[in-house]
Amino acid sequence: MPKNNLINVICFETEIGILGFDDQKNRSYFQFNQQYLESGKYKQLLPLSSLIKRTAQTQAFSQYNNDCFRGLPPMFADSLPDAFGNLIFRKWLESQEEDFRKISILEQLAYVGKRGMGALEYLPAKVLPDGNSINLDEILSVMEMVLSNKSITKSDHLNHESLLNIFKIGSSTGGARPKILISENKINGQIIPGDLVCSEEYNHYLVKLSLNEPGFNREQIEYCYYLTAIELGINMMPSKLIDNKHFATLRFDRTQGRKKHILSACGMSGWDFNDPKVSTYENLFDLSIFLKLPQKEIEELFKRMIFNLIFANRDDHLKNHSFIYNETNDCWNLSPAYDLTYSLNPLLNYNKITRALSINGKRNDIKLSDLLSIAERYTIKNATKIIEETISHTELWLLKANQIGIPKKVITNINLDFYRQL
Repeated sequence: MPKNNLINVICFETEIGILGFDDQKNRSYFQFNQQYLESGKYKQLLPLSSLIKRTAQTQAFSQYNNDCFRGLPPMFADSLPDAFGNLIFRKWLESQEEDFRKISILEQLAYVGKRGMGALEYLPAKVLPDGNSINLDEILSVMEMVLSNKSITKSDHLNHESLLNIFKIGSSTGGARPKILISENKINGQIIPGDLVCSEEYNHYLVKLSLNEPGFNREQIEYCYYLTAIELGINMMPSKLIDNKHFATLRFDRTQGRKKHILSACGMSGWDFNDPKVSTYENLFDLSIFLKLPQKEIEELFKRMIFNLIFANRDDHLKNHSFIYNETNDCWNLSPAYDLTYSLNPLLNYNKITRALSINGKRNDIKLSDLLSIAERYTIKNATKIIEETISHTELWLLKANQIGIPKKVITNINLDFYRQL
């Protein structure tokens, strides 16, 4: 293959292998670095041999040509930006009079370079101009302009520099909501772009930005969910509201001045989160057992399932569940929970909404017997107590929502959607 259709994959300063893509055949390739294989280090970095074999031979992948993986092996597709990141990327390219459609998938990984979530890096990376300051008002203004009229790029404020600032600190994050990466100096509180910094001198945050939606603030709602979840003992990273409207959570892929290798359930397994046939909690439990997670983490996953059901978080898809690699012990653990929130517009009426992940084969009309069936299958202790405590904490959510200042109508509508009838 031509050299410009190849990119090196790095993790923990170790070259893992070379990734290639043939545009004509619409097929990706991966070859492990022989020295990495012979070193015996990080054997479980890519743990499923059914996805990628630990062999020196070049492996071809033609089965991942869909919106989820975009032709790449799943563990590398995890590094690509999602809907919001792609939108900003496209607008930034247009500001330079470049066509997003002509940018190859490997070029997109090169733009991710060392800026991506997790520890995987892609070299040679595209070099972007340095920046050392953040103007949050400018970022919000540009984001609102981009999202309000997605067909227009040219304007006084949608210039190359402002889009570049957002692209660098926002396009490498997942999800559909506007978000950026920042780093906060632990001593003086200075805020700098968080796309490349990884240091013990900083707290590294992912910030979900409020764009003043009429009638409610999604980030306040998510913060209320966070407060309730941690009271239930669900493992989450410390989080806060900035200016009482932007939701900031510490990154679990940046700890103690080091990058951590992360894979979503999609990246780990090759399951397409858009495919209802594989979108089940049973698959998540089975994957956790395959990875030899401790039983307490299996029980933690059960807690999250119950929380998402009771608190009407229907957007609990496979990309919203991840695993974190322990490079010292060469093993995997369940990552802290994230994206626990009310995913619908609480001011709209919906006729029929189904869950992203099924429970005991069901996405609606889930009964106590369904939950207890899951508990029995995966040896969950005190399942009934977990369910009862989660239901009781809906009252705590109401208290916190009123304290934060969420509008009464929004609180009422979300409360009516809580799933208490078990």
